[in-house]
Amino acid sequence: MSALGEFRTLARSRGKGAGRDDKKDNKAAALFLAPWLIGLFGITLGPMIASLYLAFTDYNLLQDPKWTGLDNIRRMLQDERLLSSLKVTFGYVVVSVPLQLIVALALALLLDRGVRGLPFYRSVIYLPSLLGASVAIAVLWRLVFGSDGLVNAFLGLFGIDGTGWISDPDTALGTLVLLHTWTFGAPMVIFLAGLRQIPRELYEAAATDGASRWRQLRSITLPLLSPIIFFNLVLGLIGSFQSFTQGFIVSNGTGGPNDSTLFFSLYLYQEGFASFRMGYASALAWLLLIIVGVLTALNFWASKYWVFYND
Repeated sequence: MSALGEFRTLARSRGKGAGRDDKKDNKAAALFLAPWLIGLFGITLGPMIASLYLAFTDYNLLQDPKWTGLDNIRRMLQDERLLSSLKVTFGYVVVSVPLQLIVALALALLLDRGVRGLPFYRSVIYLPSLLGASVAIAVLWRLVFGSDGLVNAFLGLFGIDGTGWISDPDTALGTLVLLHTWTFGAPMVIFLAGLRQIPRELYEAAATDGASRWRQLRSITLPLLSPIIFFNLVLGLIGSFQSFTQGFIVSNGTGGPNDSTLFFSLYLYQEGFASFRMGYASALAWLLLIIVGVLTALNFWASKYWVFYND
């Protein structure tokens, strides 16, 4: 056999061996991906497709769904409580998300200046974010802002008669905004990590040119930190639209006085699991998905005007 023939024979044998190895690798990859694929189709895509079908039905959890076409959509257009929940949710998002980001960024800037015991302070500040959406913290918030709560007790020391902050429709939503702002730990840690990536040479050069700290913040910190701000903004927006626990616990599941704390997700829960109108609740869920998707897309579109990437 010639040298060329031996080379071809060796290449074919190696090719067959490689093919068997590739099949083994594919089987191993499929085995490791199986839990994720089961979750994707069984927990995510499957229920989403089912809810899309239920959105066009009359379904009360006890009887088989009855196809009603666009009746649920027509009902949305005439639902005053839906409109009220949208107003409450949008007001909550518009105020709480920027406020939380401002507080988180301010504290990140403070901690970035080299505070002694930084790991300890970072852990303490992050702790409320781990507990902020829990039932225990929501109950604690009721005790703090109730008629006989800690806030009114503190005001009483100065001779000020407090109000029922949670029972007053003018202040009930504000207490939940404060609760959301209080859980600024997660965006603060992300801001702090972003600040550590900004080259210190830029600040030294700016200081040499006589730039004040405020000018350095506007011209160096904020532009270079804009991708992190955008990231936290998108996450905060999506998370705020899904707020449920705070409104449910603080208002005892009713939506507060005059529906002042009736979050969209809380109204969805009431329709699906209190009134057993699961078909209408499914339609509301898809409406929420559309709203969040549209606002997220608008944020990505607007980001090209204010987000700067250091290529």
